[in-house]
Amino acid sequence: MIPMLSLQKKYIFLTTNRRRTEHIMTPDHFDRSIFEVVNNRAQKLEGVLESDVIFYHGSIYPQYFRYFRDFVEQVKRASKRSDNAISVILRTGGGSAETTERMVGVLRKHYNTVNFVVPDVAMSAGTIFCMSGDKIYMDYASTLGPIDPQVPTPDTGDYVPALGYLDKVQELTVKGQLAPADVVMLKSLDLAKLALFEQARELSIELLKKWLVEYKFRNWTQHRTTNRGAPVTEHEKAERAEQIARDLADHRMWRSHGRSLDVKKLTDLRIEIDDYSDDEALRNAIREYNDPLTGFVDRMRTEFMLHSHNVPL
Repeated sequence: MIPMLSLQKKYIFLTTNRRRTEHIMTPDHFDRSIFEVVNNRAQKLEGVLESDVIFYHGSIYPQYFRYFRDFVEQVKRASKRSDNAISVILRTGGGSAETTERMVGVLRKHYNTVNFVVPDVAMSAGTIFCMSGDKIYMDYASTLGPIDPQVPTPDTGDYVPALGYLDKVQELTVKGQLAPADVVMLKSLDLAKLALFEQARELSIELLKKWLVEYKFRNWTQHRTTNRGAPVTEHEKAERAEQIARDLADHRMWRSHGRSLDVKKLTDLRIEIDDYSDDEALRNAIREYNDPLTGFVDRMRTEFMLHSHNVPL
């Protein structure tokens, strides 16, 4: 299916149709009423979070980068806030680590503080995206996922999760004796494809290490548990970031590409999460904005959507 772009006042979304012809979606009266309410709730949430707010739904693929870049530029130009901060309400199944890096560059170009809010789910490259933030807001029902960037295969260009292939190859290569089916599989593997997968894995880990130290850990100056009160060194920050990145990329630990990493699992990895489960005012403000938007994109079967109350025509 070919993604099509529709830019209406206040929001941008892409959809598909079965005949591969251009299909411009325009909101009906009911939808316009929804967005009037959503825009008011977005302004309320900005006051609570003390930042600009945008909603991001969809995969993190190269074809969406330009829309994201232009959208963030519009939000920044139209913003009347002085705090130079943005909160991204993120809902994604993942995507490309390279595209994630480019999107992080856009956000950091325009904002000193970047926070992520995950009311529902942000998997794989979405988890990498969140790790570039100063804060990650989640509640008991939110989930991130193991990092497993999707890469385009050299032969078809289709996006596939990289680490599952690498894990399977490693499993086969350590076997003492291969079954005939294992031999057939190994012979069929494309070495260029495997190299691409390995590069994607290492890039994901390097990005997490860099961003955790540069942003998430930048205000971590004293130890809070072991050696409480002692100053935190840059080397210690780098070591912690390395361990977190390796753990999130360890599919033998999580057993599944789609494993839910909730607040408890993430804090067990010693990742600081701003848990708003018991903050009724913040929880209500986030859900009152997020839930109508996610209901809309699910009803319309929209594959990609950005929203801000502050984006003019």
